[in-house]
Amino acid sequence: MPEYVTSDETLAAIAERHGSTAARLRPLPHGVANRSFLLGDDLVLRIPRTQEFLADLVKEAAVIPVALRAGVRTPEIVAFDAGCSVVEVPYMVLTRAEGVDLARLDLPATGTDRVLRQVGRELAKLHRLPAPALPEVPVDDGEADPWAFTERLAGDGWIDREAARWLIRCFDRLSAHLPEDAPRVLIHGDVAPQNLLVSPRASRLGGIVDWGDAAWADPAADFAKIPLTGVPAMLDGYRREGIAADAPAWEARVLWFHLIWALGRLPDPAPRPGERHWSAPPAGRLLGLLRFFASAPPYPWNELAA
Repeated sequence: MPEYVTSDETLAAIAERHGSTAARLRPLPHGVANRSFLLGDDLVLRIPRTQEFLADLVKEAAVIPVALRAGVRTPEIVAFDAGCSVVEVPYMVLTRAEGVDLARLDLPATGTDRVLRQVGRELAKLHRLPAPALPEVPVDDGEADPWAFTERLAGDGWIDREAARWLIRCFDRLSAHLPEDAPRVLIHGDVAPQNLLVSPRASRLGGIVDWGDAAWADPAADFAKIPLTGVPAMLDGYRREGIAADAPAWEARVLWFHLIWALGRLPDPAPRPGERHWSAPPAGRLLGLLRFFASAPPYPWNELAA
């Protein structure tokens, strides 16, 4: 699918429309779906790479106001032109959140945990929302069958039979903690380090950005795009907001997603150079699981992987 052309003339026209100039327009680290630019000091411009990703921006335009009304720290939408009425590309302009994305920082563990506790509190605000009319947001049916997928991995030669038997026992143990009918709440869908803007000196969360993967889904899925080493701090913040997230059930639900998504990359081993997401490397998630459980995690994590 052809990419939207973001010529210098197009960028200059957008900048001028929003009180800036081409000279004050600076590129930001781009994501998979969008190109991003600073418009002066206070605004951020986002342009989808192709028409395929425009639907995600339309979704963001619907979800962000709802999240803001719930008190979630996220930038406000200043303008959204999905129909190319001003320039030849669709675009969104948002207020700029304070800070640098967590993926580019090298905070000490205590600082990272402090940020992630704040993230957990923000997710609690989001997950409490009643179901508004948001036709732009898909519903995740949550029908993944890890047992059948594990058998398929073994049959296709991606894992050996002993590993498959061990994984099946793991899924048996985890499934005992899963609710029969998990609630479906509004999730951000991509709570990952590159989407968390942080004030480095204070280890303060400035905002959660990039709502293009929002969905109605099991709330535990919102804890599956942060490395597992950071999840205990996130869950701590989440629980401090009074959310009923009992242990070990919630830890099991989060681990369920991490493990299924880690195995999902085995048949897709091609590297993705240039992508900033920690799980983009084919072995990223598996190594994350290994690192976490090799660090002697506390209860209930230590029992879930026994």
